[in-house]
Amino acid sequence: MARARAAGSRGRLGRCGRGALLVCVAWTAGWVLAAALLLRAHPGVLSERCTDEKSRRILTALCQDYRGGALGGDLCEDLCVAGQLRYRRCLYYERGKKVLQADWRGRPVVLKSKEEAFSSFPPLGLLDGQPEAGGPGFPEAELLLLAAGEVKSALGLELAEGGLGRLDLGRRGPRLRGQLASLWALLQQEEFVLLSLLRGRSPHAPPVLGSCGHFYAVEHLAAGSPRLRALFPLDGAARGGRAQARALSGVALSFLDMVRHFEHDFSHRLHLCDVKPENFAIRSDFTVVAIDVDMAFFEPKMREILEQNCTGDEDCNFFDCFSKCDLRVHRCGAQRTNSNLQVVCDKILRHWFSSPRRSPAVSAQLRRQLRAAVLECAAPGAQDAAPRVLAKLRRLLQAALRELQEDE
Repeated sequence: MARARAAGSRGRLGRCGRGALLVCVAWTAGWVLAAALLLRAHPGVLSERCTDEKSRRILTALCQDYRGGALGGDLCEDLCVAGQLRYRRCLYYERGKKVLQADWRGRPVVLKSKEEAFSSFPPLGLLDGQPEAGGPGFPEAELLLLAAGEVKSALGLELAEGGLGRLDLGRRGPRLRGQLASLWALLQQEEFVLLSLLRGRSPHAPPVLGSCGHFYAVEHLAAGSPRLRALFPLDGAARGGRAQARALSGVALSFLDMVRHFEHDFSHRLHLCDVKPENFAIRSDFTVVAIDVDMAFFEPKMREILEQNCTGDEDCNFFDCFSKCDLRVHRCGAQRTNSNLQVVCDKILRHWFSSPRRSPAVSAQLRRQLRAAVLECAAPGAQDAAPRVLAKLRRLLQAALRELQEDE
């Protein structure tokens, strides 16, 4: 009898232990999921502290490697010898990426790299045991094939589509081995590859101005911020009234031009998967520039990213690029179900035009029409109507600008 009671007690304890274990596992899984969602929404929470001291150390190490012949680039002489490229301040560090502001011959620029140290990138094995780069016997054809493979990996584009000539693979001159090693490090960085291929082909992307080692330079433009009333530092917008209405209408039109441009003007559609004010800047003529394109993908790469295993539609959301889960095979569809236009309307234009009381300098009827068009554009699941909605928004914004000009 005592043994039976003891066995029953152990059985109850076993059942309680298993129940507690299940509760513990569920609690832990909940916290892991919450942490993952937090990092996805706010990747900067684990970012390093951005300091001038560390940024200067990074550039000092870069110049030491340049003097030692390990790396090269057309900006190295100005940065490391002539003093024509001068560090100004640290902009941000995020998930290894380093973004610094500098002055280059009186022009503000931004220096970027996916990693802090040149040694963090895999070396170009092709240089091992080879004659001096560019000399007789150097396998340049193999270099082109390797570079084409990197473009394919980064952007999903084939050699003919990517236009590798824009990457300046035919470099010649002194320190060529270091230059090729540096180019290989740059090819590991998707944003550098994309901006290089867009150079001269898009007013909505900043051109690469040059490089030194694994750092590349682009022009410095003031980024947007959700803390700004108008989202972007626009001349005249802070004063409100007619000047603000003109600025916002011009910027909104440029956002629509950018959407149309990325949709139709390349061999493949270019998808923007991280639309927020911080990733864009506005030129003085109100042209929108995508200054952070780490999450921009041409159609072939976008399909590859979206086509993943899933148990529901929420598993098929890659930042601002959504797909749907096919529950028969538990795979996300390769086709994106929302669009750049819908996301821009939802996350940018809705901030300006969702209230009919905004922009009192524009007539009440036109404000109501703009509000209705923006809300229609921002609504999910209306992709078939996108061309019509885009044309309607353009027409209304152009009417607003005409109205503002006539009232002057």
